Amino acid sequence: MRPGDGPYRVDVLRGIAELPPGLWERLAPADDPMWSREVFAALEGSRVGPAGYAYLLLRRAGEPVAVLPLCLFPDLQVDRILGPRERRLLAPLRRRAPRLLRVPMLLCGNLLGQGRLLAVQPPDDRAGRLLVATALDLARREGLGTVVLKDFTGPDLAPLRTPLKEAGFFLAPALPDTELALSADSFAHYLAALPAKPRRNARAKIRRFEAQPGLGIEELTEFDHLVPQLLPLYRQVMDRADQTLDVLDHAFLAAVAADPGSRLLACFDEGGQQGGEQRELVGFLLCLFAGNGATGARIGLDYRLAHRAALYHNLHYAAVRLAMAAGCGHIRFAQTAYLPKTEMGCALVEQWHAMTHLRPLPRAVLRRLLPPALAAARAGALGLPARPPDRPRVARPHPDPPATTSRSEERPSRAAR
Repeated sequence: MRPGDGPYRVDVLRGIAELPPGLWERLAPADDPMWSREVFAALEGSRVGPAGYAYLLLRRAGEPVAVLPLCLFPDLQVDRILGPRERRLLAPLRRRAPRLLRVPMLLCGNLLGQGRLLAVQPPDDRAGRLLVATALDLARREGLGTVVLKDFTGPDLAPLRTPLKEAGFFLAPALPDTELALSADSFAHYLAALPAKPRRNARAKIRRFEAQPGLGIEELTEFDHLVPQLLPLYRQVMDRADQTLDVLDHAFLAAVAADPGSRLLACFDEGGQQGGEQRELVGFLLCLFAGNGATGARIGLDYRLAHRAALYHNLHYAAVRLAMAAGCGHIRFAQTAYLPKTEMGCALVEQWHAMTHLRPLPRAVLRRLLPPALAAARAGALGLPARPPDRPRVARPHPDPPATTSRSEERPSRAAR
């Protein structure tokens, strides 16, 4: 606990269960399933990357008004979060001195989704300074030298810009999110509204899938019995991923399977075309729902037939159908495979990191070296020239020099999240 300026104070809590009853549901975005209490509780009960979690609870005159989730990484492997080119360059160092590639980090926001400060209203500068100071104090106590606010949009970052800049943070563009607005009244109308080339490609991939004997996609509301089969398919994707900040495990998937807001799109091979069981799971897409929103959260594929059957695309088309049937206004997908997702009609939602180091010299090195490395990785994921993207548009547009980050998927493997 840290006393605040005037009426403010911040409590450091070590689990979502310690928050006041009903506060999370009141502050979390109603249409973003990645911010459901169930997802955060599932993270705390699993081993997907961080060694621990914490929550900064901001009070004003004793009343809780904001929450900032934190993830504690005492031993994060840097080469897990950079692109393939950077990982190749670092390979000799990893072989000779692997400890040099391990960075203690405090990550602020949502490990699996878009970063946010959950708040009744945007914090003023006094509240922002207290939140930033408390996060830095916690990082010092835990021995976590690097502090990152991960994947925030420009408007979400805007209320904290002044306190962050005063504390030595600099901005680095993250990979954009992908969001599909669901305005059509049927999947057929959605396809018909696509531009000519994406429409032809989509129909060709649907025909490829339908031409495979014995393949079918089913929507499952209960799938805990399939978790042991999901993991090998998910690992096939992660084994090909450029970046693996988080790797879901049995405990997380089992907890999400028990959540009534989750659905599994499961692709089964009924005809034994893989030469194995009579009914074999060969692909899945985990979908989460909340309010008016849906998320295609994580995918698993059997690469023995993934390309031939266009599994990746058809699982995403099934997710679009499912979200439409549920009356959702939008569906989001992972920060991967930008070409197929933009062909599907997804818009890119620009996101930013704010980062610093507790010590001046490493902070100066990070400020100099990270932007070009992240810019190259981001450009590779998006298939663009390696140049910084536009700066975030916020109320007072005076950002620090831009930088960048990365990921990608069909090759659905690239940067799987």
